[in-house]
Amino acid sequence: MRYGNSRINGEGSGVVNSEPQLLFDKIWNSHCVASLGSGYDLIYIDRHMMHELASDVAFAMLSERGQSVRRPELTFATHDHVVSTAIERRDDSLPKNSSYITTLRDNTARHGIELFDLHSRDQGIVHVVAPELAIALPGQTFVCGDSHTCTVGGVGTASWGIGSSDVAHVLATQTLVQRRPSVFRIECNGCLPNGVVAKDLILALIGRYGAEAGTGHAIEYCGDTISTLPIEGRLTLCNLSIEMGARIGQVAPDDTTFEYLNGRRFAPTGLAWETAVGHWRDLNSDDGAQAVREERFNVSDLKPQITWGTSPAHVIDIDGRVPDPQDASDVQTRTGMEKALAYMNLVPRQKISDVRVDAVFIGSCANSRLSDLREAARVIKNRKVAKHVRALVVPGSTEVRRQAEAEGLDKIFLAAGFKWRQSGCSMCVAINDDRLESGQRCVSTSNRNFEGRQGKGSRTHLASPASAAAAALVGSICDHRVPLT
Repeated sequence: MRYGNSRINGEGSGVVNSEPQLLFDKIWNSHCVASLGSGYDLIYIDRHMMHELASDVAFAMLSERGQSVRRPELTFATHDHVVSTAIERRDDSLPKNSSYITTLRDNTARHGIELFDLHSRDQGIVHVVAPELAIALPGQTFVCGDSHTCTVGGVGTASWGIGSSDVAHVLATQTLVQRRPSVFRIECNGCLPNGVVAKDLILALIGRYGAEAGTGHAIEYCGDTISTLPIEGRLTLCNLSIEMGARIGQVAPDDTTFEYLNGRRFAPTGLAWETAVGHWRDLNSDDGAQAVREERFNVSDLKPQITWGTSPAHVIDIDGRVPDPQDASDVQTRTGMEKALAYMNLVPRQKISDVRVDAVFIGSCANSRLSDLREAARVIKNRKVAKHVRALVVPGSTEVRRQAEAEGLDKIFLAAGFKWRQSGCSMCVAINDDRLESGQRCVSTSNRNFEGRQGKGSRTHLASPASAAAAALVGSICDHRVPLT
């Protein structure tokens, strides 16, 4: 059993640095097999996850090269991206996608890789399943062929998304050649106001610092606000790090982390657990360690957030007004704002709460965990979805679905008029049967509001589960903190 530090099993270089180190430095240094020059390192990879989309390309590369999977026990796979979320789904529910499902099944069986099959009790969105099953553990290097792999930095990993050729490289060698990023540390302090959650915080941070602020960096989130967040909030925070331009987002592990992971399927047990926790307690940034960029953000006055445009950085307070491009500081920004407003069919300075919606989606790797569903159900209970709104809830894993049903959350959603679905990526990425029609507007708990993200010509507003739930009831964007009419 590996505990996220390559020195335990004698793998990696075991670089020891007596200087104060950041959380990221400790993980990266202990997994550096060799420095290759020009800022590149060969990094040992502790855990690797795959899904059905594009993994076929990586396996084909192995076959063409005559290579085998070096450490199949360190790779795990699941079906999530192109699968149907219909209650009675089958492999062939979406005939155009069924080959992805069967190909991943065949490839994992051939190479001895554990698959959380479409019909398995452990199936789910890859970034939900990884921490839920304790496949992702503190101090690990963790990769997957998906940009939102940064999510699992919420339990203290160094995790990032990779392309198909890199997936093949990890399968064959259990290593990757990577350019070492610098660290951007954001210290958040203060108590989140009532009705404000991690999703609002990360949207506000992206709005403050910009969608490219994290480019070339690993982002560490710290401060008393972060230390009080539950693990599911930390996962949401790290999930959207890529929307700030960073491939890696991290929160140092602590007692909250250890309590969350203890007893989960792939967590160490007994004496091995105690040994692991002993190592994990050192996984924090040392006093005196400095990041390349340091920012402080006070959350005390933060309001629920909502996006208005086609970038997660296009964000305002839920009770605010759409910005005016004429107020932009430069021509490029002004042009981008004008383009976004035209696509979203919004006008400058209109109240965002006046915007009527056609659909609401509660799900995705950003906000589909049990606490997210509880948050939405609290708003929805004993109310009805507006007649013109299509509303659906898609749990992030089969386990989340079981837990929600055990608590009766499904009955609350169904009674209100929501669709209750099986686990999958669903409308977040719209390469399955859950999508919007051109011109339709959706409040979504997902992580991207790019043009066409939820279907060609679709218009997406990103928000928290409570804000999305309230919009479904009212039929327009609204502040869930005030009495709903």
